[in-house]
Amino acid sequence: MPFTLATWNINSVRLREGLVARLLTEEAPDILCLQECKCPVELIPMEGFQALGYTHVIARGQKGYNGVAILSKLPIRDVGGHDFAALGHARHVAGRLENGVTIHNFYVPAGGDIPDREQNLKFGQKLDYLTQMRDHFHAERPERSILVGDLNIAPREDDVWDHKALLKIVSHTPVEVEHLGQVMEAGRWRDITRQDIPEGRLYSWWSYRSPDWDAADKGRRLDHVWATPDIAGAGHGSRILRPVRGWDQPSDHVPVFATFDL
Repeated sequence: MPFTLATWNINSVRLREGLVARLLTEEAPDILCLQECKCPVELIPMEGFQALGYTHVIARGQKGYNGVAILSKLPIRDVGGHDFAALGHARHVAGRLENGVTIHNFYVPAGGDIPDREQNLKFGQKLDYLTQMRDHFHAERPERSILVGDLNIAPREDDVWDHKALLKIVSHTPVEVEHLGQVMEAGRWRDITRQDIPEGRLYSWWSYRSPDWDAADKGRRLDHVWATPDIAGAGHGSRILRPVRGWDQPSDHVPVFATFDL
């Protein structure tokens, strides 16, 4: 049976509980993967989500930072989470549906402001995190798997508002793009969003610093939906919900959707 999946960096699930409920009500994806929940698992406000039919939850959390969760109408079993680069952060959780499809939900480190590991510890941590993701997927060789999340990298020239201007800006530097490409190659992942929308500028994030994000439109595509080759052909219907950035007290990210006929 087909299912629709969405990924969204919510930037505090407790602060934006109402926005999550609105998305679940208006769009009704079968599965919603959240990043940057910013709370321990026991403080995720599940009662309202469960009332909307999202009775299955797997998550990793920590107080005030990071955190990933999968809310699902479909039965899903927790199959683990990795602490890549040994950061002690809640950045990955994986679940398996009854049809055998594994969903990986990631929140890759942002990497700070300076794209130099010697000057910026956070940038080095980001590269190390991606390297360990690469090594894991090279060893495991995932099958029937979907990977989603805020990967904090806009890999293509048309994934940013100005390629040349952002070449030295964290999230679009060549070394980050190369590392992300190695993760994709190791798991043989396919970019479902770009499979469906191969041409044109696509963004899923607009900075809070922009006084008029919509008019300026200085966005980046940081949020991704990938799949392994054995099920990539079943993916379709990709869309990015740009209007969500204009909701009251929004996250700086918007949801990315895809449907899989599996």
